[in-house]
Amino acid sequence: MTLAQAISAPWQQPYKRRWLVAIGFAVLAMAAAAIWGGGYAQRFYLAEANARGLNTLRLAVAVLRGQTARYENLPEVIANFEEVEALIADPDNPELIDWVNLYLKEINSQFESSDIYLMTDDGTTIAASNFDTPVPFVGENFRYRPYFYDAIDGGEGRFFALGTTSFKRGYYFGAPVVIDGEPRGVVAVKADVDSIEETWRGGDFKIVVTDPEGIIFMTSHPGWLYNSLLPLTPDRLARTAETRRYADAELRELPYSRSDDDHYPLIRIEERETAGEYLIVSETMPAADWTVSVMLDTASARAQAATVTIIALLAIALGTLAAAIYIQRRARLQERLHLQREAKELLERRVAERTAELASVNLKLEEEVTERRATEQMLRKTQSDLVQAGKLAALGQMSAALSHEFNQPLAAGKNYADNALVLIERGRIEDARLNVDRISGLMDRMASISRHLRNFARNPNEKLAPVPLEQVVEDTLEILNWRIEAADIALTVQLGDEPLAVVAGPVRLQQVLVNILTNAIDAVETGTDRRIELTATRLGERVAITIRDHGPGVPASLAERIFDPFFSTKGVGKGLGLGLSISYNIIKDFKGDLRVENHPEGGALFTVELKASPSEIVTEAAQ
Repeated sequence: MTLAQAISAPWQQPYKRRWLVAIGFAVLAMAAAAIWGGGYAQRFYLAEANARGLNTLRLAVAVLRGQTARYENLPEVIANFEEVEALIADPDNPELIDWVNLYLKEINSQFESSDIYLMTDDGTTIAASNFDTPVPFVGENFRYRPYFYDAIDGGEGRFFALGTTSFKRGYYFGAPVVIDGEPRGVVAVKADVDSIEETWRGGDFKIVVTDPEGIIFMTSHPGWLYNSLLPLTPDRLARTAETRRYADAELRELPYSRSDDDHYPLIRIEERETAGEYLIVSETMPAADWTVSVMLDTASARAQAATVTIIALLAIALGTLAAAIYIQRRARLQERLHLQREAKELLERRVAERTAELASVNLKLEEEVTERRATEQMLRKTQSDLVQAGKLAALGQMSAALSHEFNQPLAAGKNYADNALVLIERGRIEDARLNVDRISGLMDRMASISRHLRNFARNPNEKLAPVPLEQVVEDTLEILNWRIEAADIALTVQLGDEPLAVVAGPVRLQQVLVNILTNAIDAVETGTDRRIELTATRLGERVAITIRDHGPGVPASLAERIFDPFFSTKGVGKGLGLGLSISYNIIKDFKGDLRVENHPEGGALFTVELKASPSEIVTEAAQ
């Protein structure tokens, strides 16, 4: 246990107790919110849904009552017309029939009713507003309809039914035609209900109107039409068939079950398209003997209640979290104060202990200072020795480079000297003089190489100048001709039709070509294909010089190291491995690029890219 843990341990128990209290309070509050609050929220939103349902119900009932009120007195008015009474008294009079037909059609058009027709006391229709339609009522007998026999008995006929002729739903109003105080006929007016249903569709509620048998004959959901909210018992079916209220329409029970809570009537419909729970509010219309019901889907109310409950739970959780954070901060503050007191006392004890320790440490420091001074003097001497060793290493590297570069002109000079002795012995003095001149040129060449290698080792900021490539290649071949002839090598040089010039130093560029061609000669002189191609090509603002041999090529594993100093694939005594390294650095000084790759047809391919210089400004480059 650390010091801080030992000090704060007594404060952990109260802190944990406060946390437990906060968590317990949160659990109780959330349980209460979930149980009591959730129930209250559901009742609240169900009450809102019930209020909206009642408003919708009142509006729907008002529309239905207004629609029925519009037509309820119309049959009685028509029945009092003299021509209507005259036709009932003389039903076979063709002139009266034509006049009444036209009159009923005009009244039907004005009041926008569905149909108006006149029946005799036996229920036979003798005149109708649809007399000129493909399916007229004239000749049809409707004595089985309640609106007829209620009216012929002297009362008011009211009935909702599906027309047996037109197969259109409508509400029928009947009024007797009284002659000499006796009902002799009936005038019936059929009001259309389709327009009322159209106004009910599209809302978040469903409206149904049921007859005394519980059968839905008007609804905003067409799938529920002719479904019954009451069991279809034989008695109910018999009463419905007696009046042919729904003609040949198929009647069935709506699959639902009641799930009332303590406050509101609820039903759960099992039908697939409209499955769900609905809150239902109803009102009866005694005059028409209808029951109007509005059903609202409770999913929205329950979702709102669930949302409110979740928000309440989140609020309780956030409040508990805030209280817990406050408790934690208070506990941490008290803990820090306690730690500060303990730390102060501990610090005072340790200061006394450290003071005693510092006295002994001071003595040790003085001894270390003395030792470090001696060590510093030794380091200075070692540093001086390392500087001297670095100079010797640089001198060794330069000597190796000079030895490598001098071997070639020395070999050529010795060859020319041997030839000169032979020529003198044979009396060919002029030819011998030419060889001596060549030897003198090689000596100048060695001096120039020595100077340039020394400048290269010192990394001079030499100004570059345009160099004619053809001249550099000729000077290079002059040094290497003896090896090319001795090894029987076929060298092909292609420098293009136009003179090419590059920005470089002539001697150092010649040195690069000598090194690369020497490697190419070494690669092919032991093989059967002893061809070497030297090609120069203008590539925009650069000139590419390629040297390809027909030797074994460069192994892929060695291609990345070929330009490293002292790296060589030749045997011992056949090179120091500095030629390509020196050449690589010379080309980099020229702001160019030197790379090697294997030719697809075999052999190594060295490429030197340098900045091109216009041939017309080429001047003799400084040596």
